[in-house]
Amino acid sequence: MSYARQAPPLASEEIESMLKGNRFARICTHNEDGTIHATPVSYRYINGQILILTNIESRKVKNIKRNNDVTVLVDEVNTLRGIQIHGTAEIDYDNIYEKAPTVLETARPVLDVPKEKLERIAKAYVDTFKLVILRITPKHTESFDYGKYEAWSNWGKTLSSIIDEKQG
Repeated sequence: MSYARQAPPLASEEIESMLKGNRFARICTHNEDGTIHATPVSYRYINGQILILTNIESRKVKNIKRNNDVTVLVDEVNTLRGIQIHGTAEIDYDNIYEKAPTVLETARPVLDVPKEKLERIAKAYVDTFKLVILRITPKHTESFDYGKYEAWSNWGKTLSSIIDEKQG
């Protein structure tokens, strides 16, 4: 699908790097009334799937039980780049204690803890909240990189020069 003045896409290696390097995304599910429920989540990208730990009673889980078509947006606001993944979600109820540390691994730098502590944190997290893992399998992926779009690049330079001007 192409639109006039659509931002150039990311290269496949840029997509892979961005999915592995980011920690946060937004997941969109379908509410019962047909509206969209969008919510920020932390995630882990492993073997081509997006994995999300979430409460079994969350709205996204309820929505996925009814309609497992989802969209996940991973983006970088400061670079105007992003990936939109349209896929199907599966709810994984099995062996959450064993799987949670792997999914939470992306949070370890934020928490600044060694792996052993992350395992204890994951267990406490699972004990405190009734968690499941959402496994999103992509069906279609779109990406954008406004930094590669000449008009945006020129606009950024213009904006910077206006901001940097000394007021006189």
